Amino acid sequence: MDIELFRSSCLALVGAEESMPFGDGALVFKVGAKMFALLRLDPNEHSVNLKCDPQRALELREEYPDHIIPGYHMNKKHWNTLYLDHLGDSLILELLKHSYDLVFQSLPKKVREAMLD
Repeated sequence: MDIELFRSSCLALVGAEESMPFGDGALVFKVGAKMFALLRLDPNEHSVNLKCDPQRALELREEYPDHIIPGYHMNKKHWNTLYLDHLGDSLILELLKHSYDLVFQSLPKKVREAMLD
């Protein structure tokens, strides 16, 4: 997947914001000040960390062992690292939405409602 498509898909989600708190090497996408995606900007290998339901994370790692691994520098129970150049766009976008939904639903009800208004 092209990183610009990934970036625009993140920013199209309600309340999504981007920043570079770790320097020029990574874009962080947040909703309600909570991260749902971390995109590495390495020109040789595009990867992203996405939050995932723990059971589904294990299933994805078994199904795509070379392209989905436990989250690099993240809580490996709840985060996966995906190699964008080796997975289909539809799967990546599905997992992006899953990550966003997990984080969005964890926000206080008032915060969620304010974003939807």
